[in-house]
Amino acid sequence: MAPPLPKEKGLTLPQECQDFVHSLKIRGKYALFLAFVVIAFVFIEKENQIISRVSDKLKQIPQSVADVNSTDPALLLPENASLLSLSELDSTFSQLQSRLRNLSLQLGMEPAMQAQWGAAEKPSQQARAGNRRHVLLMATTRTGSSFVGEFFNQQGNIFYLFEPLWHIERTVFFQQGGASAAGSALVYRDVLKQLLLCDLYVLEPFISPPPEDHLTQFLFRRGSSRSLCEDPVCTPFVKKVFEKYHCRNRRCGPLNVTLAAEACRRKDHMALKAVRIRQLEFLQPLAEDPRLDLRVIQLVRDPRAVLASRMVAFAGKYESWKKWLTEGQDGLGEDEVQRLRGNCESIRLSAELGLRQPAWLRGRYMLVRYEDVARRPLQKAREMYGFAGIPLTPQVEDWIQRNTQASRDSSDVYSTQKNSSEQFEKWRFSMPFKLAQVVQAACGPAMRLFGYKLASDAASLTNRSVSLLEERGIFWVT
Repeated sequence: MAPPLPKEKGLTLPQECQDFVHSLKIRGKYALFLAFVVIAFVFIEKENQIISRVSDKLKQIPQSVADVNSTDPALLLPENASLLSLSELDSTFSQLQSRLRNLSLQLGMEPAMQAQWGAAEKPSQQARAGNRRHVLLMATTRTGSSFVGEFFNQQGNIFYLFEPLWHIERTVFFQQGGASAAGSALVYRDVLKQLLLCDLYVLEPFISPPPEDHLTQFLFRRGSSRSLCEDPVCTPFVKKVFEKYHCRNRRCGPLNVTLAAEACRRKDHMALKAVRIRQLEFLQPLAEDPRLDLRVIQLVRDPRAVLASRMVAFAGKYESWKKWLTEGQDGLGEDEVQRLRGNCESIRLSAELGLRQPAWLRGRYMLVRYEDVARRPLQKAREMYGFAGIPLTPQVEDWIQRNTQASRDSSDVYSTQKNSSEQFEKWRFSMPFKLAQVVQAACGPAMRLFGYKLASDAASLTNRSVSLLEERGIFWVT
């Protein structure tokens, strides 16, 4: 008699099938994890290659320099789509990192992954222990940045570059507004990062005509950098080879970019002046880069003085302003006033961000008024060096003493020799009050933030006994 069939207890899969299903689930998790890793690497690779991609798309025939007083207002507005897109990209990448961490926890891989994330997000102990500083003097044109930049240029252990981003502005065309405006900030930022790392080759695609065998006669204001005019960067002079921006005190051959990069790496510190970095928030990746120990010094000046200086230095760009002053027209064109307002707002928003002390900027940002430097140059130099964590040498102190007590100011609008304690308010006695009124109306919020008093009438503008400068304390350093 056949044995009875066992009673069914529901649908139970054989053990081999259960093991197979479990294996599929595990493989699915690993496949999902691998997909996220691939996506992360794509984002990282895009970030590393952004300069070449954006430059290739935007590079056009060289054109004249953009208006020195212009800032694209679209970059200032919180609802601007280009900035939102950039913020969303950063946010998406952060969310992706978080999801990868969570998945690694689920798969029991956190210990190995944590070491990798920590190395990617935090400066290494070796970088923290290093003494090399990277100083960015962030300003706009005619704010005294060339003068203040000399405080770092004159110190022998600092490799200093004067306005290297000028080449990018001359070579790459950026349309006003939208993604192209944000793209310009990204190009400037990524070129700046490579320069701070002593990768000077990054400039070569933007120099016109292009260097041959890493030799160029056309590096902008080479003579304003002592490091580019010292041995061994100063190679023997070549007859019949004219260098447009030659060294001031000695004759050198065309600049060898390789020798310059090597000299940069040999110096203890790196400093750079830039008037084309307008939005402080774009510098966050640099502040968080473990290879850099970035210090940002934002230099500001009374916008009334800035406009007065620009109308002399860039006279051709301010013909409409002069015509309005001399012919007594009813008002300036709205686009002229809007450019002025946009420039002031750009400076104000960056300063407000720095003074809020976000975590990524803490200990890395200093706000300095040119007027304070002009009145007390040696004191402010000591404060800036102290902020940067670099000892100030007698060489720099001597230069400051010799170049801030000149008997009279040079007629050269680019001169760094000043009787600084007397000249910083000279603009007050030549600026028509109605011109000052336009600046005050356009730049009032920035002026109040920086402690520049508004003139109520022509008499208060020209009265030497009435100070237009509020005293400020230690809060200027954050």
